[in-house]
Amino acid sequence: MTDELSVHISREELHALEVPESFQASDSFDVRLINHGESLHIHLHLDDPLSEVATIDAGNHYVERESQRFVRVDVDTDRLDGESQLSKLKVASAYGAETRWIDVEIVEPEETESSVQVDESLAQPQRRPAEERSSPVPAPQLLVFGLGVFALIVALVAALLLQETLILLGSLLVLGGVLVALFFLLQE
Repeated sequence: MTDELSVHISREELHALEVPESFQASDSFDVRLINHGESLHIHLHLDDPLSEVATIDAGNHYVERESQRFVRVDVDTDRLDGESQLSKLKVASAYGAETRWIDVEIVEPEETESSVQVDESLAQPQRRPAEERSSPVPAPQLLVFGLGVFALIVALVAALLLQETLILLGSLLVLGGVLVALFFLLQE
């Protein structure tokens, strides 16, 4: 679950900011801007130590009247070097009419052990569903082969019934075409 830092804007009076004194996160977090009044701009600024391990896409954020906006602070925990990072986040409303500083502590994420439970059924061979079983010849090749055999049978039956040399030559050409088509399909 993502950590969230709530900032209330204009709850008591115009441009007033209500922020916690401190905030702790172990990873990237969201700044939730909750505007209780008129539309305004909120400026977020990371101090130098915080900007070494975290980034914000933009500093100025327009918040519609009586609405909320989430601003993502991306934290690179690999830059912490095993220690927590103490820094400050500046929040200013209406181009500096009201300014507050929040102490931000970025701590190393807790390492969690993840384990996988394995039982004896994993050692047994698993049967694959029928649609996953593969045939030695893929479906397009079977279709071409079947149509080619059908065309060859029709040509040979016509050659035997009509006893024409031209039909016999045509059936041999059909046989050659089927063999060439199968050759190229099996090359894929």
